[in-house]
Amino acid sequence: MRFIRGIGAVFTLWLGGLVLRAAEPRIEEVSVMTRDGTELGTSVYLPAEGAGPFACVLSRTPYNKNGLRGIAGEFTKRGYAFVAQDCRGKHKSRGEYRPFFDDGRDGFDTVEWAARQGWSNGRVGVFGASALGITSLLAASEAPPHLVCAYVVVAEASARHNTVYIGGVYRKELNDGWLASQGAAATGLEQVRHPPGDRHWDWREIPALAPRIRIPIYNVGGWFDIFSQGTLDAFSSVQEKGAGAAAGNQRVVIGPWAHGLPEGRAKFPKDDVARYLQGEEMYRWFERWLLEKPNGLDREPPVRYYLMGDSSDPSCPGSEWREAESWPPPARATSYFLHAASALRTAIPAEERSSSAYTYDPKNPVPTRGGSNLISGGKGPVDQRSIGEREDYLRFATEPLDAPVEVVGRVWVDLFVESDAPDTDFAAKLVDVHPDGYEGLIADGIVRARYRSGFDRESFLKPGEVVPLRIDLWSTAQVFGRGHRIAVHVTSSNDPRFDPNPNTGKPLRSDGETRPARNTIYHDRARPSRIVLPVARIHAGAAGARRF
Repeated sequence: MRFIRGIGAVFTLWLGGLVLRAAEPRIEEVSVMTRDGTELGTSVYLPAEGAGPFACVLSRTPYNKNGLRGIAGEFTKRGYAFVAQDCRGKHKSRGEYRPFFDDGRDGFDTVEWAARQGWSNGRVGVFGASALGITSLLAASEAPPHLVCAYVVVAEASARHNTVYIGGVYRKELNDGWLASQGAAATGLEQVRHPPGDRHWDWREIPALAPRIRIPIYNVGGWFDIFSQGTLDAFSSVQEKGAGAAAGNQRVVIGPWAHGLPEGRAKFPKDDVARYLQGEEMYRWFERWLLEKPNGLDREPPVRYYLMGDSSDPSCPGSEWREAESWPPPARATSYFLHAASALRTAIPAEERSSSAYTYDPKNPVPTRGGSNLISGGKGPVDQRSIGEREDYLRFATEPLDAPVEVVGRVWVDLFVESDAPDTDFAAKLVDVHPDGYEGLIADGIVRARYRSGFDRESFLKPGEVVPLRIDLWSTAQVFGRGHRIAVHVTSSNDPRFDPNPNTGKPLRSDGETRPARNTIYHDRARPSRIVLPVARIHAGAAGARRF
C-alpha cells in the first residue's frame, strides 16, 4: 500500500529530516523492561557536551524509533536528553503488537525508567504527533509520578467518539487502511466485535480519564484533521477536570489543517504548520514546564484558533488567527431550518406536512469527497459538486448572504426521520457555497439510527414511525462571506469514510446481506429539521456588526 503508514509516519519523516546544526548527540541503544517482562527497543540521545543530569523528552512510536533522530538532535542541542522507543511488538521491541492497548502502561514504565537513569534529573516530558500523540496521552492517563508535561499533536480523545466510531458508525476509511498498513488487520476484526457502547473502549476515553491526568498538555489540531474534535475534547476535559498541575494549565491550537495537506480551493498559511508541529512553540512549552523557565506562556490565552474564510475575497472577514480564554468562545446557537424546495431559512417551516424522501442502497453508496480523512476520499474543503445530482443526496441552502456570518463552535444537525428499514444511517454536511457554485465542505457527521438515544441501548426503527435524531458535525471556525450561501447536505452514506449501513439491523459486518432503505426527512411545522450553528458574529460593516 502506497500509504506512508499514517500521518504519524509523515510527521516522523518530517521531524527526522531536520538538519542538525550542532554536534551530533551521544546515542545509546538499550532495552527497557516493562512490568510484565517485555523488552522495548529504546534509543537514548544525550547532548554532545555536558554530564547532566538532563531533563528528558520521550516519544514512543509504532513507525520505527530511528525516524526520530532528527528531532532528537534538535532537543539535545537545547540541552535535553531525548528517548525514542518502538512500541511493543514493533521493530526493535518484543511482545505482541496490539495498537495502543499497552501504550498507557508501557508509557508509564518508560517514563519512570527514564527518571531513574544517571543522566536524568527526574523530570520527563512526552511528545508526539498522531499515533505518537495517542501514546503520549495514554501515558499521561496513567499518571507516572515523574511525568511533568506533554506536547500532543493531532491525537484522538476517544475511540468510541473520534476514531473507531463516529455517531455509532465504524470509520472504515481510517481504521481499515491504517491497521492494514501496520500489519494489524486482525485488530480491525476485533474492533467491530465491540460496539461503541462496549466497556471495552473505556481505556481510550481521555475525557473520562481526565481526573487522573496531572500534567499540563499542549494540544495541537486542525479543522480538517481526523481527530479535530478529539483535540478540543482533550483540552476542555483536562482543563476543567484534571488533577494537580493539569487543571487550568492546558493549551490548544487549532489551525486550518488536515491530517496532511488539505485539498480544495481554500488557501491557508503554511508556515504556521512548522511553528506548531516542530518549531519554537513546542520548545517554549518544554522550556516552561520541564526547565521551569518563565517565558511568557502563562500570560497568553490558552486557546488559539484559525478563523477560516474566503481567502480569495479580500473583503471577507476571517482568514486570521483568534485567541480565547476558553473553548468554545461566546456564540449564539442559531437554527437554520430545512424547507421544501431545498431551502434553508431561519424561520420555522409553516407547512402542515412537508418532507423529502430517497432510497439509500448500500450497494451504491454516496462517495466520499473531502473532509477529515486519512488515506482516501480527499482531505479538507473539497468541492461537493463532484458527487453529482443523486436521488439519495439532498441539498438545502440559504439565499445568498447579504452580510458575512461567523460560525465558531460545535455544529449539530437535528432531523425528524422515517425509514422502512429497522436500522439505517443519516449523514449531514455543512457546506460553504461560493457565488460561482463551488461547494466547499466545512464539516460533516453521521449517526446510526439504532444509537440515536445513546450507545448504551439499541432502538430499532419501525415502519411509519417518525423519530428525532441528532448528528454531531464536530466543531469549526468559519466565516460564510457576503454572496455565499450556507448549505446543509443530507444523505445516508459517505463511503469509504464510513462503513455503509446494510439496513438489516444485524450486528456490524456479521454477514454480507444488504437491503435498500426508503428514508424520509421531515421539514414541516411539527417536525422542523434544522442545523444549529454557533453564530459568533454577523458582519454588517464596521459599525453595524453584531457579536454574541
